[in-house]
Amino acid sequence: MNHYSQGKFTKQAHKNIPDGHYEEEQGLKGFFGPVSHLIKSKPSTNWSKIDGNLKPRSFDINLLTKKKEQKLLLHNQQLRISSLVCHPSSEKKQSASRSADGDLVFFCQNGSGKILTEYGLLEYKSGTYIVIPKCISYLIFPKETSWFLVIENLNSHYQQPDRGLLGRNAIYDVDSLGKPNLENLYSFLKEKNIEVKQIKVKHNQDYTNFFYEEEIFNVVGWKGDLFPFTLSVYDLMPVMSHRVHLPPSVHTTFVAKDFIICTFVPRPMESDADALKVPFYHQNIDYDEVLFYHKGDFFSRDNIKPGMLTFHPAGFPHGPHPKAVKAVSDKKLTDEYAVMIDSAFPLLRSNLMTEIENTDYVNSWK
Repeated sequence: MNHYSQGKFTKQAHKNIPDGHYEEEQGLKGFFGPVSHLIKSKPSTNWSKIDGNLKPRSFDINLLTKKKEQKLLLHNQQLRISSLVCHPSSEKKQSASRSADGDLVFFCQNGSGKILTEYGLLEYKSGTYIVIPKCISYLIFPKETSWFLVIENLNSHYQQPDRGLLGRNAIYDVDSLGKPNLENLYSFLKEKNIEVKQIKVKHNQDYTNFFYEEEIFNVVGWKGDLFPFTLSVYDLMPVMSHRVHLPPSVHTTFVAKDFIICTFVPRPMESDADALKVPFYHQNIDYDEVLFYHKGDFFSRDNIKPGMLTFHPAGFPHGPHPKAVKAVSDKKLTDEYAVMIDSAFPLLRSNLMTEIENTDYVNSWK
């Protein structure tokens, strides 16, 4: 389409916004499609009341960590987002797991331990992504109680983001990935005297148990480019611009067919005097946005702590809280770690989300 403009507008998005005015971005396909920037006399979030289901929501997932069972949070036909807590076990006979429904990403919020897989042993700690491709058997063996955000990819496979002009080593170097180690796997099984002769397989959200007479971890070697791996948020290299605020999509970590996973890590603030230093008001018209807060000072949100989750469905404008706009002027560095999931299809909330929702969150922009 052609590019048009009228009235007050800025030459460069997210810069030189007139005093007492606010910019709102309206864009399609997340931040990749056609886009317009509106200069408004009032913030886009200056609603006095919202009566209905389309509203920003906040949930304290910490309240779900007392039990081991996996708790479904949000879902659609493309992905499922869950909370999982695993406790250390002294049992010698263990059961592995396998998902025939899709690729898995485990994000470790708290804890540490090891992941046993057919390809070898992986290690994790707080801040680690663990990627388990579809139909690969694995066993989580926590050293200490471990809490994971689990993101199931139901209709595609996880891929690395397109780095484009940034080059192949941007965002994270492939050498930063933790690779499975077969020798460590068998040493660990022998040391702990563990027997794994059962696999619990998930298929169409139903479970089937497979039993074996001998140890299921029996691979003597492998080669290829399909294998489980880990990635630490502390090994991520944020894309930065000292002159203008960049869209969240530049922080993409994993790509699926109908959603993306982004990671926000500490970075220097924009230094140009006329640059917007907080996330811009926007209507993410085509995507539901989920943010899970891992660690740090979440400067664009008020009353948010680690282990909480916000849900901003597509269809309404949102942006930074008023306190963030005031507090950011002297800030030189962001100090936050968070996981964002942008879904191209609407996400449904599980019933238990009602029990842990902060219903006053919608009023936090006042």
